[in-house]
Amino acid sequence: MTDSLADGRRLILASTSPFRRSLLEKLGLPFETRPPDTDETPRPGESAAALVARLAEAKARALAAPGCLVIGSDQVATLDGDILGKPGEHARAVAQLRRASARTVTFYTGLCLLNGDSGRARVEVDPFPVEFRALTDARIENYLRREQPYQCAGSFKSEGLGIALFRRLLGEDPNSLVGLPLIRLVAMLEAEGVAVL
Repeated sequence: MTDSLADGRRLILASTSPFRRSLLEKLGLPFETRPPDTDETPRPGESAAALVARLAEAKARALAAPGCLVIGSDQVATLDGDILGKPGEHARAVAQLRRASARTVTFYTGLCLLNGDSGRARVEVDPFPVEFRALTDARIENYLRREQPYQCAGSFKSEGLGIALFRRLLGEDPNSLVGLPLIRLVAMLEAEGVAVL
């Protein structure tokens, strides 16, 4: 695979996430990954949707360069309007999963495609509701011991064993739940003249 698109531009994924990299590989386009230097601190009163839209664009702008299309993405999980975030450690993950038990958690994934030549940013937010099963403490402990999803929003990995925590997925694009809404990204790329197929 060459390192540039058919028109000579470079496609950059502004992320260190192996999950996002794996998702973007599905499209068969040449791309590179780079870590964005972005402050991810929420602003006072900022909604989940506004936060992920702002951070997705900030990540893309952090790596903007002429001749490049830059993809930025960010995700948060919400329950009752509260942002759950990444638990970071076991006790917080247990608390998050107990709270999510038999309830609906909505994941918001912000997506930005930035044209480095024009500076134009296409930004969208993809909400993805997930209904959790009733989770006993034993199920929660078994899951966390096996997968240790402490750096994942909402304390689970849907691309792994986390799928066993759910009763039903209600979103449009299952890739969004993993962190990169490919259906929306394909439309953005095509609007920028990149033929995915």
